[in-house]
Amino acid sequence: MDFSNKVVVVTGGTEGIGKALVRSMLASGAKVATCGRSQDKLYALQMEYSGRPLHSVVADVSRHDDCQKFIQSTLDTFGKIDILINNAGISMRAQVKDLDLSVLERVMNVNFWGSVYCTKLALPSIIDNKGTIVGVSSIAGYRGLPGRSGYSASKFALQGWLEALRTELLESGVNVMWVSPGFTASNIRNAALNKDGKAHGETPMDESGLMTADECAQHIIHAIAKRKRSIVLTFTGKRTVFMNKFFPGLTDKLTRSFFYKNGELVK
Repeated sequence: MDFSNKVVVVTGGTEGIGKALVRSMLASGAKVATCGRSQDKLYALQMEYSGRPLHSVVADVSRHDDCQKFIQSTLDTFGKIDILINNAGISMRAQVKDLDLSVLERVMNVNFWGSVYCTKLALPSIIDNKGTIVGVSSIAGYRGLPGRSGYSASKFALQGWLEALRTELLESGVNVMWVSPGFTASNIRNAALNKDGKAHGETPMDESGLMTADECAQHIIHAIAKRKRSIVLTFTGKRTVFMNKFFPGLTDKLTRSFFYKNGELVK
């Protein structure tokens, strides 16, 4: 796929799916702007792709001022934005009865408000260029997952907001889409917040058979090129969405049995 002369913005591009998207978009001829909270990781990324049209900015997408700095510097550097991929995200793993509410606030601020801020700020240029807005969602945006209540809430909110925005822009030439990767091998589970808002640093999930970040990125890029409305990745993800739509009561029980063992949350 050829994205020559396109300016692509990828939030959270220093690892996982975001880094794979940066790498693939550069290989496809695009000019790429990305952001992250770690100066060291951004510097390493910049060095890895030295000489390529990559612009990086230290930014926390949960802060409007940081998003404004990132989007404006991208416009100053490349002159426009054609494609915005709202990829930056954070997860959590704790039951509602145990967690501090600040965990829910943090997850919502990054996953939902971060996408809202960047989209709103980039929207005039995207409309001018009849571009594409992408939200990296999750199966948790279709089916509430135990232990991930805040994560599910943020993805439900993101998908609803993008669907409304898509409808508003239906005659503008802008495509709005959301992608639900399902379980993908990435750092998001290691960085998931515990009940006190600290990173778990480990994951109970066996990631050996999961879709890789590079595979996920290729599916996203193909969907962008085809101007899809939404995509659900992995067989397990598609099955979960189908089951939850037509057999919600049964899916409650199956989901419970997957995440719990002897009454304890294990995944």
